[in-house]
Amino acid sequence: MPLVELTDVHKTFPAARGGTQVEAIRGVDLSVDAGEIVGIVGYSGAGKSTLVRLVNALEPTTSGSVRIDGHEITGLKERELRAVREGIGMIFQQFNLFRSRTVWGNIAYPLEVAGVPKDERHRRISDLLHFVGLAEKAHSHVEELSGGQKQRVGIARALATNPSLLLADESTSALDPETTQEVLALLRRVNRELGITIIVITHEMDVVRSLAHRVVVMEAGRIVEQGPVLEVLANPQQPVTRRFVATIVDDEPGTEALAALRARHAGTFVKLAFRGDEVRQSDVFAALLEHRVRFELVFGGIEEVQGDTFGNLTLALDGEPDDVRAAVAAVGALVPTTELTR
Repeated sequence: MPLVELTDVHKTFPAARGGTQVEAIRGVDLSVDAGEIVGIVGYSGAGKSTLVRLVNALEPTTSGSVRIDGHEITGLKERELRAVREGIGMIFQQFNLFRSRTVWGNIAYPLEVAGVPKDERHRRISDLLHFVGLAEKAHSHVEELSGGQKQRVGIARALATNPSLLLADESTSALDPETTQEVLALLRRVNRELGITIIVITHEMDVVRSLAHRVVVMEAGRIVEQGPVLEVLANPQQPVTRRFVATIVDDEPGTEALAALRARHAGTFVKLAFRGDEVRQSDVFAALLEHRVRFELVFGGIEEVQGDTFGNLTLALDGEPDDVRAAVAAVGALVPTTELTR
């Protein structure tokens, strides 16, 4: 049974004065298994943040079904929804910490609301501070913390009530790249060591590549593509997905770039697509050399996706025409190979 299951969910916001109603979510079907990390990506207005608010019941659906851990939450009364929300932790882009409270006090807040006894509350806060690496900051105020430290407090607070589900809405957008990687590493620990399911809302494909097991792509309120991260990166089907993938890895040079490369490099241009670790670059290069073909890397690159390699290399091959044709055939038997003829 999925931990989160949405079936034919719609969300329409009523028209503002003089305007028209806004259909933010349009017939979404989505399931998230316990223990998964799912990244939901989309550009502004795609509907991803609205989707999160439906999952944690901060917004009611217009129609459709939302089930959390097998329980239907659409139509529940506010008192019943509060019990559902206790099992869902939230972390935010702008941290949403109480400026009037210390680090300790911020983490204590959801435990106080839940009525957790003082001794248990103190033990839980201490454990969480050590888990997120902020034990020495327990009595610091929010203004004394860096952005990364503030987000660590936000994560600790979200974990305070032992949720089974953690929702992260653009949780690294306000952080620099190095701090982003530190926070993503902490979220991986949350998933691996605590077994907590995580849904990450982001417009950064690099966050998905670093963190998620599965990616869901949204556009105009709909899910247009989804699947395991490596599969979607390696073979994006929709234009919006291809735009996201292009932000982290080059596909092949466009028409103008290819013309500029041809002006600088002689020979036949081929694109090699590496997917996983079954074939190493050295194997491909050895095959080219065996056929007496000289080669030069002119475009592209190889990235790592959670332990697997993924990327595209454009090579300029130079040699006798028959040798080049034989070399391209040999390489094509190892990895997907496309001759660029534009």
